[in-house]
Amino acid sequence: MTSYQPNARGYYGSFGGAYIPEMLHRNIEELQANYLKIINSEAFQKEFASLLADYVGRPTPLFLARNLSEKYKARIYLKREDLCHTGAHKLNNVVGQVLLAQRLGKRHIIAETGAGQHGVATATVCALMGLRCTVFMGAKDIQRQQPNVLRMKMLGADVIAANSGSQTLKDATNEAIRYWINHPDETHYVIGSTIGPHPYPDMVARFQSVISYEIREQLLAKEGCESPNYVIACVGGGSNAAGAFYHFLSDSRVKLIGAEAAGEGIETGKTAATLTIGSEGIIHGCRTLLMQTPDGQIEEAHSVSAGLDYPGVGPLHAFLCRSQRARYYPITDAEALNAAFELSRTEGIIPALESAHALALLPKIGFEPDDIVVVNLSGRGDKDLETYRGHFLREFTCL
Repeated sequence: MTSYQPNARGYYGSFGGAYIPEMLHRNIEELQANYLKIINSEAFQKEFASLLADYVGRPTPLFLARNLSEKYKARIYLKREDLCHTGAHKLNNVVGQVLLAQRLGKRHIIAETGAGQHGVATATVCALMGLRCTVFMGAKDIQRQQPNVLRMKMLGADVIAANSGSQTLKDATNEAIRYWINHPDETHYVIGSTIGPHPYPDMVARFQSVISYEIREQLLAKEGCESPNYVIACVGGGSNAAGAFYHFLSDSRVKLIGAEAAGEGIETGKTAATLTIGSEGIIHGCRTLLMQTPDGQIEEAHSVSAGLDYPGVGPLHAFLCRSQRARYYPITDAEALNAAFELSRTEGIIPALESAHALALLPKIGFEPDDIVVVNLSGRGDKDLETYRGHFLREFTCL
């Protein structure tokens, strides 16, 4: 049977590993040597579970979307990660990583962010724990995600603009890694997705796996079975999808479907559809699939969604794609916007643009009437209202 866990060197098949500069070897080796021992300890699990319940607000509801179900002729559930404290799934991972960092004696937490949800989550937990927080964010993303920038600053974080390259998530990650290289002793880098050198992809997936753990329990109570027919999630780096897929990876009855950002279209050059058009290479410390030129230069990504505007993908998803355990579809900006307005006007829930990419898959899959479908609603749409406002007067084909 295929294993969907990384091997001792952090590889999922040929994807993963730790490709890091010499200055970070000690930090990464410290994490590799200690993360499983720490997070599997009884004391850690007790504190983690307590914070997930009393601070994050878990378990999040599994909501039967009756109007969508009627339209798409299946039983469609929404896993309401948008109802987590701070408005997205990101807090699950941040709570876990900050607890780990404390046990490693780190007092300064740094993070990268695209849409700002990971930055807000990191600033939130640092405020709770009394830790210094620095968040790196692309200058372009700072402009289009102002509500989250203000939240981070109110929570006491320093927000540093990344002015290089496309001024988006890739560049924020570059700046965070540079800072970490120069301040390795006192700093822990809380990576927000299933990307980066081993053990980050595995560590983030484990912390986010609470999503699929709860889905199984909730479906058993609601439907009398633990396994849906489909689990659908958006994929940038891939943390919310990894969490939603995790406990179903070895269950072949469950179809795992990812939505990646096609931007203006995969043939336009303005896209972030890595799994559709990417090739093997190294980005941000791991071997994975990424968008690159024939000579290996990383190409700029584009998406209306800041959280999916990334030219790579986590090695777990690269492996799931290559092994055909999961299927991934490109969703354009226009399709995501249509899906966001559809959910808002049919179920009274305004989704994040990231989550809207997953919702846009509903009309593309031919469901059977008795299919049970779970869509991971990874975040709420408050942060994207300015983008939505710019499209209010356009005609949306789904309405």
